[in-house]
Amino acid sequence: MNVPLVDLRAAFEPVKEQVFREFAAILDGMQLFHGPNTATFEEEFAAYCGAVHGIGLSNGTDALFAALLACGVGPGDEVIAPAHTFFATIEAIVHTGAVPVLADVERDTLTLDPAAARPLVTDRTRAIVPVHLYGQAADMDPLLELARERGLRVVEDAAQAHGARYKGRRVGSLGDAASFSFYFTKNLGAVGEGGFVTTNDAGIAEQLRLLRHHGHVSKFEHAIIGYNLRLDELQAAVLRAKLPGLDAGNAQRRAHAAHYGRLFAGSAVQ
Repeated sequence: MNVPLVDLRAAFEPVKEQVFREFAAILDGMQLFHGPNTATFEEEFAAYCGAVHGIGLSNGTDALFAALLACGVGPGDEVIAPAHTFFATIEAIVHTGAVPVLADVERDTLTLDPAAARPLVTDRTRAIVPVHLYGQAADMDPLLELARERGLRVVEDAAQAHGARYKGRRVGSLGDAASFSFYFTKNLGAVGEGGFVTTNDAGIAEQLRLLRHHGHVSKFEHAIIGYNLRLDELQAAVLRAKLPGLDAGNAQRRAHAAHYGRLFAGSAVQ
């Protein structure tokens, strides 16, 4: 018997009928952006993460890019990030005009090592980007302490950690801002692309809303030079349908991981 390495149909099947009904309603009304699904999902996912504000965006890379910009990162700055991460983390930093400075990771979690990050801080350092990787949260307390000492922003990259917790708190509520990806292979995935930023800072949230929609304030009024980074209504409908099953899906993944751990115990596989 051939078992597919990745079968995304299984994740979509429980919500397929609901999503099709929502798609029909959206296409009948043709409000494809800034609609009720996006607004409601922003509230729901921010609340799930324990954050005050949530901003839907086009994808995870754009979400991290916009979060860095909203936190004041720009040309000439340095941003500390882990040496082990997906390429998009570094791309987002470079697109702001800043320089990524890579720090080593902890052996057990493969996330940013606070002890390795500390000596890399210079007068040009503006932010730290801890990446919560493979569902595991980075060690945030010493990174947040370092940021407070040196006046730095902390922007969590939570693209691979929806629902992960650090000392009882969900990622996305720990730093100044946090970015998420809803790429279709993620444990909370759209049927294409989607991204999100959470923050507890009203000023950062307002800047993100301007950045994602051309700096738009009202008709024919644009406060800043922004971008086109919007989450569309179709993807928001999918994400709303799948969010209630996220914790159960995560629990199933943990059970599978524990089973593999038992099977490989005592072997050369680590």
